[in-house]
Amino acid sequence: MISRSCQGPCLQGAWRRGLAGCLAGLLLSTAGAQPGGERNAAPVAGVQAPSEQRSVGAWLVRMNEASRRRAYVGTVVVSTGASMASARIWHVCDGTQQIERVVALTGAPRTTFRRNDEVVTFLPQSMVAVTERRESSGLFPNLLRTGDEAVGQFYQARPSGSDRVAGLEADVVLIEPRDRFRFGYRIWSERTSGLVLKLQTLNLDGQVLEQVAFSELQLDAPVSMQKLARMMDSTEGYRIERIEPAPTTALSEGWAIANPVPGFRSVSCQKRSVASLDGRANEAAMQWVFSDGLATVSLFVQPYDPRRQLHEGATAVGATHTLTRRNGAWWVTAVGEAPLQTLAGFAKGLERRQ
Repeated sequence: MISRSCQGPCLQGAWRRGLAGCLAGLLLSTAGAQPGGERNAAPVAGVQAPSEQRSVGAWLVRMNEASRRRAYVGTVVVSTGASMASARIWHVCDGTQQIERVVALTGAPRTTFRRNDEVVTFLPQSMVAVTERRESSGLFPNLLRTGDEAVGQFYQARPSGSDRVAGLEADVVLIEPRDRFRFGYRIWSERTSGLVLKLQTLNLDGQVLEQVAFSELQLDAPVSMQKLARMMDSTEGYRIERIEPAPTTALSEGWAIANPVPGFRSVSCQKRSVASLDGRANEAAMQWVFSDGLATVSLFVQPYDPRRQLHEGATAVGATHTLTRRNGAWWVTAVGEAPLQTLAGFAKGLERRQ
């Protein structure tokens, strides 16, 4: 079993991915302010290229920039099959630092704050505050900030009309995969700023797997960065749990990928605590993260324990697929918003080199 920081309710998975770089990350993740991000800034309103002329990379950079530059308050609804969850978001950015507050409106009470890569989650029922640092690992990872247009080799963008979401005019763009290793996306982008208002993840047949959308949104809201920072730092009365993954490399841990899945590249690797049967976090799992610029896949590798790792198999909740299998003395869990065959490619390609 992966620790609480690596798993969670199925809708957390949707939110962690969802509109991460576009909706400031929802419950658990957002695209942090990045040094040097200005060089990929979208053109100012009034002089943007017509939507028909934008490449998929240009669309994604514009959406990312909008999420980092605008202050807003809104309510987001996540729909996965018959399940639905919602959260209230306050987000502000001063150009070098951004901070947000996300309050879950459904399910167990929880409030998550993010200040750049610093995350604090308050769990009032248990009076626990979980603190950790997370790299940007949302829908649009940092490779797009460096001007890397490789994503265009695996996706294409096609304008798909216009619509209104939360009372705002939006351009609709269909981002289609060029192969069977990744899902597609239908995105509603606010016409003036580019901020993502709604996103649907589509399976290989074009059917909607899950949807994340603002039901109500106030752009350029008077959000106080100082007030959110004070709330984030107010942990009195809470027991602090610190999650501190250790950076590493797959090679130093003795692992490599043979025949990588086309388009996916390694973006991070770290070791995380894993809960034992008695509930103590006394083991470590390697988490190796890959992305193709839109989708993210994580490989968790830990020692095989027959007492708890009983069955190999695959599950799917919305766009999130999970595949588990044994690899000799190791247990491998592949998780990502990608087709099952993509996860299988990663799991089968994982090789022990030590």
